[in-house]
Amino acid sequence: MILIGMFDSPFVRRVAISLRLLGHDFEHRDWSIGRDFERIREYNPLGRVPTLVLDDGEVLTESAAILDWLDEVAGPQALLPAKGPERRRALKLMALAIGACEKGIIQIYERVFRPAEKVHEPWLERCRTQVHESLAALDAICAERAGAPALVGARFGQADISVAVAFTFLTEALSLPVSRYPALAAHAQRCEALPAFAEFHVPFFTPGSPAPAAA
Repeated sequence: MILIGMFDSPFVRRVAISLRLLGHDFEHRDWSIGRDFERIREYNPLGRVPTLVLDDGEVLTESAAILDWLDEVAGPQALLPAKGPERRRALKLMALAIGACEKGIIQIYERVFRPAEKVHEPWLERCRTQVHESLAALDAICAERAGAPALVGARFGQADISVAVAFTFLTEALSLPVSRYPALAAHAQRCEALPAFAEFHVPFFTPGSPAPAAA
């Protein structure tokens, strides 16, 4: 398999971590949606990442679709509960985390691609509010689950991965105060100490560089 995209993207990173935790080997193409847009479009017409090329040549795009396929082939080792309240809870946490990432990336796009005199501050303030409210909700859930083996159920899964990856990205890319979300920060810290997380951690801290593509 070939995973296309840079690891400073939270969407690419959550796929890479999931691949590793599920025991998949893969090649990596460290391609940027800015610098390597046309190369990515050879596999994905949208030019977005992550893009995963399977061994038989089939191409999967969008992190949610890739993770769905990974769970399909993982069987009982799937990272997302198959059904019921635990699945819905996990999906809710993932939606909050990934939605916050998308609103964070919009803020970065405004700074990178739009002339300063055309930046719409009320829109940015709305995005900042959405990010904060999402992280505050996740922080409350992490506080409720303090001491539990996972955010959902008894087994570490996709909700844990996506929430931690999102928090790390947002605090690095937007310089958010970690202390504002203590329980969420503690969860992310535990996850980031795991080998699979450390292996694919590329900090997002370069001002003016293109942001990762939302997926």
